[in-house]
Amino acid sequence: MAHYEDSQTQRAGARFIRRSMAEPMLSREHEFELATAWRKRQDEAALHELIRSYMRLVISSAMRFRHYGLPVNDLVQEGSVGLMQAAARFEPEREVRFSTYATWWIRSAIQDYILRNWSIVRTGTTASQKALFFNLRRLRAQIEEASGTSLDDTGRSKIARDLKVALSDVESMELRLSGSDQSLNATLNDEEETEWQDFLADDRAGPEDSTMYALDIQQRSRWLSEALECLDQRERAIIEARRLAEDEDVVTLETLGQRLGVSKERVRQLENRALGKLRAAVLDYSRAPRELMQAS
Repeated sequence: MAHYEDSQTQRAGARFIRRSMAEPMLSREHEFELATAWRKRQDEAALHELIRSYMRLVISSAMRFRHYGLPVNDLVQEGSVGLMQAAARFEPEREVRFSTYATWWIRSAIQDYILRNWSIVRTGTTASQKALFFNLRRLRAQIEEASGTSLDDTGRSKIARDLKVALSDVESMELRLSGSDQSLNATLNDEEETEWQDFLADDRAGPEDSTMYALDIQQRSRWLSEALECLDQRERAIIEARRLAEDEDVVTLETLGQRLGVSKERVRQLENRALGKLRAAVLDYSRAPRELMQAS
Protein backbone atom coordinates (compact mmCIF):
# COMPACT_ATOMS: atom_id res chain seq x y z
CA MET A 1 0.00 0.00 0.00
CA ALA A 2 1.60 3.25 -1.13
CA HIS A 3 1.91 6.20 1.25
CA TYR A 4 2.86 9.68 0.08
CA GLU A 5 3.66 13.05 1.62
CA ASP A 6 3.73 16.33 -0.26
CA SER A 7 6.81 18.55 -0.08
CA GLN A 8 5.18 21.05 2.28
CA THR A 9 4.35 18.30 4.79
CA GLN A 10 7.88 16.95 4.54
CA ARG A 11 9.40 20.38 5.20
CA ALA A 12 7.12 20.98 8.18
CA GLY A 13 8.05 17.59 9.60
CA ALA A 14 11.75 18.29 9.13
CA ARG A 15 11.45 21.61 11.01
CA PHE A 16 9.63 19.89 13.86
CA ILE A 17 12.31 17.20 14.10
CA ARG A 18 15.11 19.80 14.19
CA ARG A 19 13.38 21.77 16.96
CA SER A 20 12.71 18.61 18.96
CA MET A 21 16.28 17.40 18.72
CA ALA A 22 17.48 20.81 19.94
CA GLU A 23 15.51 20.58 23.19
CA PRO A 24 17.77 20.30 26.26
CA MET A 25 18.14 17.02 28.08
CA LEU A 26 16.61 16.71 31.55
CA SER A 27 18.51 15.78 34.65
CA ARG A 28 17.11 12.98 36.78
CA GLU A 29 16.10 15.44 39.51
CA HIS A 30 14.34 17.88 37.17
CA GLU A 31 12.59 15.03 35.38
CA PHE A 32 11.29 13.78 38.74
CA GLU A 33 10.02 17.28 39.60
CA LEU A 34 8.19 17.65 36.30
CA ALA A 35 6.63 14.18 36.47
CA THR A 36 5.53 14.74 40.07
CA ALA A 37 4.05 18.16 39.26
CA TRP A 38 2.01 16.66 36.44
CA ARG A 39 0.86 13.58 38.34
CA LYS A 40 -0.07 15.31 41.61
CA ARG A 41 -1.12 18.80 40.47
CA GLN A 42 -1.94 18.30 36.78
CA ASP A 43 0.58 21.03 35.95
CA GLU A 44 0.30 21.33 32.17
CA ALA A 45 3.44 23.44 31.87
CA ALA A 46 5.40 20.62 33.50
CA LEU A 47 3.81 18.09 31.15
CA HIS A 48 4.68 20.15 28.08
CA GLU A 49 8.31 20.49 29.14
CA LEU A 50 8.51 16.76 29.84
CA ILE A 51 7.01 15.90 26.45
CA ARG A 52 9.19 18.36 24.52
CA SER A 53 12.36 17.11 26.17
CA TYR A 54 11.68 13.46 25.34
CA MET A 55 10.30 13.98 21.85
CA ARG A 56 13.79 12.92 20.72
CA LEU A 57 12.86 9.40 21.90
CA VAL A 58 9.87 9.43 19.56
CA ILE A 59 11.96 10.59 16.63
CA SER A 60 14.65 7.99 17.33
CA SER A 61 12.06 5.19 17.43
CA ALA A 62 10.31 6.45 14.31
CA MET A 63 13.59 6.42 12.39
CA ARG A 64 14.20 2.81 13.31
CA PHE A 65 10.88 1.81 11.73
CA ARG A 66 11.06 4.02 8.61
CA HIS A 67 11.99 1.07 6.35
CA TYR A 68 8.40 -0.22 6.56
CA GLY A 69 7.44 2.36 3.94
CA LEU A 70 5.22 4.59 6.07
CA PRO A 71 5.79 8.37 6.29
CA VAL A 72 8.17 9.29 9.11
CA ASN A 73 5.90 12.16 10.11
CA ASP A 74 3.05 9.71 10.69
CA LEU A 75 5.31 7.48 12.75
CA VAL A 76 6.37 10.49 14.84
CA GLN A 77 2.73 11.42 15.43
CA GLU A 78 1.85 7.92 16.58
CA GLY A 79 4.94 7.80 18.76
CA SER A 80 3.86 11.09 20.31
CA VAL A 81 0.59 9.46 21.31
CA GLY A 82 2.60 6.72 23.01
CA LEU A 83 4.70 9.35 24.78
CA MET A 84 1.54 11.04 26.07
CA GLN A 85 0.21 7.71 27.29
CA ALA A 86 3.47 7.10 29.12
CA ALA A 87 3.26 10.52 30.79
CA ALA A 88 -0.31 9.80 31.91
CA ARG A 89 0.68 6.49 33.52
CA PHE A 90 4.17 7.24 34.79
CA GLU A 91 4.69 6.89 38.55
CA PRO A 92 7.79 8.90 39.52
CA GLU A 93 7.89 7.43 43.03
CA ARG A 94 8.99 4.10 41.57
CA GLU A 95 12.41 5.64 40.86
CA VAL A 96 12.51 4.59 37.23
CA ARG A 97 13.70 7.06 34.58
CA PHE A 98 10.86 8.38 32.46
CA SER A 99 12.88 7.74 29.30
CA THR A 100 13.11 4.04 30.13
CA TYR A 101 9.38 3.81 30.83
CA ALA A 102 8.30 5.92 27.84
CA THR A 103 10.40 3.99 25.31
CA TRP A 104 8.13 0.94 25.61
CA TRP A 105 4.95 3.00 25.10
CA ILE A 106 6.43 4.84 22.13
CA ARG A 107 7.58 1.65 20.41
CA SER A 108 4.25 -0.06 21.08
CA ALA A 109 2.25 2.84 19.59
CA ILE A 110 4.42 2.94 16.46
CA GLN A 111 4.29 -0.82 15.98
CA ASP A 112 0.50 -0.88 16.32
CA TYR A 113 0.25 1.88 13.71
CA ILE A 114 2.51 -0.02 11.32
CA LEU A 115 0.48 -3.21 11.69
CA ARG A 116 -2.73 -1.30 10.96
CA ASN A 117 -1.42 0.61 7.95
CA TRP A 118 1.44 -1.34 6.38
CA SER A 119 -1.04 -3.30 4.28
CA ILE A 120 -4.76 -3.27 3.60
CA VAL A 121 -4.66 -6.93 4.67
CA ARG A 122 -4.49 -7.48 8.41
CA THR A 123 -0.90 -8.56 9.06
CA GLY A 124 -0.63 -9.66 12.69
CA THR A 125 -3.13 -10.00 15.50
CA THR A 126 -1.44 -12.18 18.11
CA ALA A 127 1.71 -11.40 20.09
CA SER A 128 3.65 -14.13 18.27
CA GLN A 129 2.62 -12.81 14.84
CA LYS A 130 3.65 -9.28 15.81
CA ALA A 131 7.03 -10.55 17.00
CA LEU A 132 7.43 -12.44 13.72
CA PHE A 133 6.51 -9.40 11.64
CA PHE A 134 9.02 -7.09 13.34
CA ASN A 135 11.88 -9.59 13.71
CA LEU A 136 11.77 -11.69 10.55
CA ARG A 137 13.86 -9.33 8.41
CA ARG A 138 16.55 -8.97 11.07
CA LEU A 139 16.81 -12.68 11.80
CA ARG A 140 16.77 -13.56 8.11
CA ALA A 141 19.60 -11.09 7.45
CA GLN A 142 21.66 -12.57 10.29
CA ILE A 143 21.19 -16.13 9.06
CA GLU A 144 21.92 -15.24 5.43
CA GLU A 145 25.04 -13.31 6.46
CA ALA A 146 26.30 -16.24 8.55
CA SER A 147 25.59 -18.88 5.89
CA GLY A 148 26.40 -16.81 2.82
CA THR A 149 23.25 -18.10 1.10
CA SER A 150 19.60 -17.16 0.94
CA LEU A 151 17.23 -18.33 3.64
CA ASP A 152 16.37 -22.02 3.35
CA ASP A 153 14.13 -24.41 5.28
CA THR A 154 16.78 -24.90 7.97
CA GLY A 155 16.97 -21.16 8.52
CA ARG A 156 13.19 -20.84 8.62
CA SER A 157 13.02 -23.62 11.21
CA LYS A 158 15.57 -21.77 13.35
CA ILE A 159 13.53 -18.56 13.17
CA ALA A 160 10.40 -20.50 14.14
CA ARG A 161 12.20 -21.95 17.18
CA ASP A 162 13.69 -18.61 18.23
CA LEU A 163 10.34 -16.80 18.04
CA LYS A 164 8.29 -19.80 19.25
CA VAL A 165 5.96 -19.80 16.25
CA ALA A 166 4.94 -22.43 13.72
CA LEU A 167 7.09 -22.96 10.64
CA SER A 168 4.04 -22.32 8.47
CA ASP A 169 3.68 -18.88 10.09
CA VAL A 170 7.27 -18.05 9.16
CA GLU A 171 6.70 -19.12 5.56
CA SER A 172 3.44 -17.17 5.35
CA MET A 173 4.95 -13.99 6.82
CA GLU A 174 7.99 -14.24 4.55
CA LEU A 175 5.66 -14.36 1.56
CA ARG A 176 3.65 -11.38 2.86
CA LEU A 177 6.76 -9.26 3.43
CA SER A 178 8.16 -10.05 -0.01
CA GLY A 179 5.06 -8.74 -1.80
CA SER A 180 3.01 -5.58 -1.78
CA ASP A 181 -0.64 -4.62 -2.11
CA GLN A 182 -1.87 -4.31 -5.66
CA SER A 183 -5.17 -3.10 -7.04
CA LEU A 184 -7.35 -5.65 -8.78
CA ASN A 185 -8.01 -2.94 -11.38
CA ALA A 186 -4.32 -2.79 -12.29
CA THR A 187 -3.52 -4.05 -15.78
CA LEU A 188 -1.26 -7.05 -16.31
CA ASN A 189 1.17 -4.96 -18.34
CA ASP A 190 1.36 -1.73 -20.31
CA GLU A 191 0.52 -3.38 -23.60
CA GLU A 192 -3.00 -4.64 -22.85
CA GLU A 193 -6.08 -3.60 -20.91
CA THR A 194 -6.69 -6.92 -19.16
CA GLU A 195 -6.98 -6.40 -15.39
CA TRP A 196 -6.09 -8.78 -12.57
CA GLN A 197 -9.74 -8.98 -11.54
CA ASP A 198 -10.57 -10.52 -14.92
CA PHE A 199 -8.94 -13.74 -13.69
CA LEU A 200 -11.04 -14.02 -10.52
CA ALA A 201 -13.55 -16.87 -10.55
CA ASP A 202 -17.20 -15.86 -10.19
CA ASP A 203 -18.86 -18.25 -7.74
CA ARG A 204 -22.30 -16.71 -8.13
CA ALA A 205 -25.08 -18.66 -9.77
CA GLY A 206 -25.45 -18.17 -13.50
CA PRO A 207 -28.55 -16.62 -15.12
CA GLU A 208 -30.11 -20.03 -15.78
CA ASP A 209 -29.62 -21.23 -12.19
CA SER A 210 -30.89 -17.93 -10.78
CA THR A 211 -34.01 -18.09 -12.94
CA MET A 212 -34.72 -21.70 -12.01
CA TYR A 213 -34.26 -20.89 -8.30
CA ALA A 214 -36.67 -17.94 -8.53
CA LEU A 215 -39.27 -20.08 -10.33
CA ASP A 216 -38.84 -22.80 -7.73
CA ILE A 217 -39.45 -20.33 -4.90
CA GLN A 218 -42.56 -18.99 -6.63
CA GLN A 219 -43.88 -22.50 -7.17
CA ARG A 220 -43.39 -23.49 -3.53
CA SER A 221 -45.01 -20.26 -2.33
CA ARG A 222 -48.04 -21.00 -4.50
CA TRP A 223 -48.26 -24.56 -3.17
CA LEU A 224 -48.11 -23.29 0.41
CA SER A 225 -50.79 -20.65 -0.19
CA GLU A 226 -53.11 -23.24 -1.68
CA ALA A 227 -52.35 -25.73 1.08
CA LEU A 228 -53.30 -23.19 3.77
CA GLU A 229 -56.83 -23.18 2.31
CA CYS A 230 -57.32 -26.75 3.57
CA LEU A 231 -56.97 -25.63 7.22
CA ASP A 232 -59.81 -24.43 9.38
CA GLN A 233 -59.70 -20.95 10.93
CA ARG A 234 -58.14 -22.05 14.22
CA GLU A 235 -55.46 -24.23 12.61
CA ARG A 236 -54.51 -21.46 10.21
CA ALA A 237 -54.20 -18.95 13.05
CA ILE A 238 -51.85 -21.32 14.87
CA ILE A 239 -49.66 -21.94 11.80
CA GLU A 240 -49.44 -18.23 10.97
CA ALA A 241 -48.50 -17.36 14.57
CA ARG A 242 -46.07 -20.25 15.08
CA ARG A 243 -44.55 -21.04 11.67
CA LEU A 244 -45.01 -18.07 9.34
CA ALA A 245 -44.12 -15.21 11.68
CA GLU A 246 -40.66 -13.64 11.99
CA ASP A 247 -38.46 -15.14 14.69
CA GLU A 248 -39.02 -12.25 17.10
CA ASP A 249 -42.81 -12.42 16.56
CA VAL A 250 -43.33 -16.15 17.14
CA VAL A 251 -46.08 -16.74 19.70
CA THR A 252 -45.70 -19.35 22.45
CA LEU A 253 -48.07 -22.29 22.85
CA GLU A 254 -49.24 -20.91 26.18
CA THR A 255 -50.08 -17.48 24.72
CA LEU A 256 -51.97 -19.07 21.84
CA GLY A 257 -53.87 -21.28 24.26
CA GLN A 258 -55.02 -18.22 26.18
CA ARG A 259 -56.16 -16.55 22.95
CA LEU A 260 -58.06 -19.59 21.73
CA GLY A 261 -59.41 -20.65 25.11
CA VAL A 262 -57.71 -24.06 25.09
CA SER A 263 -54.76 -25.63 26.90
CA LYS A 264 -51.15 -25.39 25.79
CA GLU A 265 -51.13 -29.12 25.03
CA ARG A 266 -54.23 -28.75 22.86
CA VAL A 267 -52.52 -26.00 20.84
CA ARG A 268 -49.55 -28.31 20.28
CA GLN A 269 -51.89 -31.07 19.02
CA LEU A 270 -53.67 -28.68 16.67
CA GLU A 271 -50.34 -27.42 15.35
CA ASN A 272 -49.13 -30.96 14.60
CA ARG A 273 -52.39 -31.80 12.89
CA ALA A 274 -52.24 -28.66 10.77
CA LEU A 275 -48.66 -29.41 9.77
CA GLY A 276 -49.69 -32.89 8.71
CA LYS A 277 -52.47 -31.46 6.51
CA LEU A 278 -50.05 -28.97 4.95
CA ARG A 279 -47.46 -31.64 4.26
CA ALA A 280 -49.99 -33.91 2.57
CA ALA A 281 -51.45 -31.05 0.51
CA VAL A 282 -48.05 -29.83 -0.72
CA LEU A 283 -47.08 -33.38 -1.71
CA ASP A 284 -50.30 -33.72 -3.69
CA TYR A 285 -49.67 -30.43 -5.48
CA SER A 286 -46.08 -31.31 -6.29
CA ARG A 287 -47.14 -34.64 -7.83
CA ALA A 288 -50.00 -33.22 -9.86
CA PRO A 289 -49.36 -33.17 -13.65
CA ARG A 290 -50.77 -29.65 -13.96
CA GLU A 291 -48.15 -28.33 -11.50
CA LEU A 292 -45.37 -30.10 -13.34
CA MET A 293 -46.52 -28.52 -16.56
CA GLN A 294 -46.56 -25.05 -14.96
CA ALA A 295 -43.10 -25.56 -13.46
CA SER A 296 -41.68 -26.53 -16.82
